[in-house]
Amino acid sequence: MQVTETRSEGLRREFKVTLPASELEERLTGELATLKDRVRINGFRPGKVPLAHLRKLYGRSVMAEVVQNAVNEANRKIVDENGLKLALEPKIDMAGGQEEVEKALEAKGDLDFTVALEVLPEFELADLGDVSITKKVAEVSDEDLETAITRMAEQNRSFAEKDGEAANGDRVTVDFLGRIDDVAFEGGTASDIEVDLGSGTFIPGFEEQLLGAKAGEERKVNVTFPENYGSENLAGKAAEFDVTVKAVSAPKEVVIDDELAKGFGMEDLGKLKEAVKSAIGRDFEAQSRRKLKRELLDALDTKYAFPLPEGLVEQEFGAVWNQVTGELEANKRTFADEDTTEEAARAEYRKIAERRVRLGLVLAQVGEKADIKVTDEEVNQALVERVRQYPGQERQVWEFYQKNPNAKAELRAPIFEEKTVDHILDQVKVVEETISREELFRDDEDAKDEAKASTEAQAQ
Repeated sequence: MQVTETRSEGLRREFKVTLPASELEERLTGELATLKDRVRINGFRPGKVPLAHLRKLYGRSVMAEVVQNAVNEANRKIVDENGLKLALEPKIDMAGGQEEVEKALEAKGDLDFTVALEVLPEFELADLGDVSITKKVAEVSDEDLETAITRMAEQNRSFAEKDGEAANGDRVTVDFLGRIDDVAFEGGTASDIEVDLGSGTFIPGFEEQLLGAKAGEERKVNVTFPENYGSENLAGKAAEFDVTVKAVSAPKEVVIDDELAKGFGMEDLGKLKEAVKSAIGRDFEAQSRRKLKRELLDALDTKYAFPLPEGLVEQEFGAVWNQVTGELEANKRTFADEDTTEEAARAEYRKIAERRVRLGLVLAQVGEKADIKVTDEEVNQALVERVRQYPGQERQVWEFYQKNPNAKAELRAPIFEEKTVDHILDQVKVVEETISREELFRDDEDAKDEAKASTEAQAQ
């Protein structure tokens, strides 16, 4: 096998590989000789099948395997002998077209192919001694706790049937039949449905048209499904519902006491407040961590400037762009609705993709140099958390991850990233600043600007 480097530009490398016909023949013969002792063919004793007969029966399939093994061997040879770290899998291009490939498969011609690849950039880790970031924290106030407890009580309060008209805040129990163009549609019929008036949980206009209704009354409700409704066959269409009001119930007074706590599995109200305060505190800490990480990544981004593998950037940009266009399509919006153009949006999101790739490579190198490891126990804990997200399908989800190493590896990357971030935080100055809850959660929805550092490079 002859391997010759034909291109070295920036992070791109290209190699020409030639496997002479004589070597192809030698490899094919060796594989057939091994096969001779394993196959059973009528008319021949075990191990006595002539190679010529084996070649006639299995030659092409065995040669295809020989070629694939040669490609894999060439890739390993190129990487090992040149000490390369690949950004993505190499691209193989068979030279000479189909006719030349056919000759090679018959061992009547040389096998020529090129291996094109991109390597990871080499860069020195920056000194972070001058980096100072702020960890913004918020304390759980009595008002935060009271609001949370009150919300829990309201969401779990009881209702009692009443006479008279339904008012905002009441619950009406209804049967309904929906039609579009006088034709009943799938999912438009239901019985004993509870509608909390003023909750905004039904199609816009549905709840409002039940105000003033009484038990036993029949009403026609006319609504239009939102343009971004989940079912495409209903989105944007006008519908008429025949509604029968079966009961009208008024909410009972909200009572915050030990009985409420027991309904949540707590001994008394004091224990419930402790648990809720602790849960709010965990939410605050998680948000504080997100902001701290974002500020750290912003600081890291100013420290590095090096060439990026275009393949990784394209891969990241594709993922980001598909998400952006998917959300626009789902919400029936255009780039003009967002006060931008597709060209400007592409440029903006490409910068985001470049940032993610750059920071991903930085975190990967920091983690490698610090010898940061992710244990199997940590991966399994992450898998347990993932399984909990699919109640009723736990076994199927567990088996899926156990049978798919790549899927399981996806659980490892975020753990590696968080441990690496912790390692970097130990090297910089972190100053705590107490702020309000409102400020802590401000702009949290602006996720597109958050540097979610991709750690694909860890696997390279």
